[in-house]
Amino acid sequence: MNFKTEQEEFWAGEFGVDYIERNKSSHILAANLALFTKALSKIQPARSCIEFGANIGMNLTALRLLYPQQEQYAIEINEKAADKLAGVIPHEHIYHSSILDFEPSRTWDLVLIKGVLIHINPEWLTQTYDVLYQSIGQYLLLCEYYNPSPVTISYRGHRDRLFKRDFCGEMLDRFPDLYLADYGFAYRRDPNFPQDDINWFLLQKKS
Repeated sequence: MNFKTEQEEFWAGEFGVDYIERNKSSHILAANLALFTKALSKIQPARSCIEFGANIGMNLTALRLLYPQQEQYAIEINEKAADKLAGVIPHEHIYHSSILDFEPSRTWDLVLIKGVLIHINPEWLTQTYDVLYQSIGQYLLLCEYYNPSPVTISYRGHRDRLFKRDFCGEMLDRFPDLYLADYGFAYRRDPNFPQDDINWFLLQKKS
């Protein structure tokens, strides 16, 4: 796999493998289920979903608990994570690829991206937004760190690996037929279902 950015190499390599072990537990699954229950409570059940940057499928597993019949697909850059993901969704539904190389051939009722845009090289965000938009059948659920203006943050001792900004606002500005259906915040000190201080935004494509 040929990569366009240092960030892709970072996540495809050993750091991405280490991430697998740090982010699998019943507590994470419960927190994801609580988040998605709230974020998707106002819409009809999504019959199909694709997750951009699915890792081993913790988010998709939570969504399957909400929507047992949901047809699920995923894009994952790390080979070992993609192998484990095949235990959650069919292997043929997994695109072992960088998001920057993905070309959607269809749309999905729900497009999910959670904790991924913050790790994409800002110079490639516009292309990423375009791919996300092309994949939307009805809804996009975007869950990321928020900042009103772009900033770069040190990430576990690494430079240029975490970027905060208003991802939702940039997508709304870029695509006039998207509108904000709902939004919220998940706090790391929630006593029951903590998340990593992420803002979530549910965008809907006008029909």
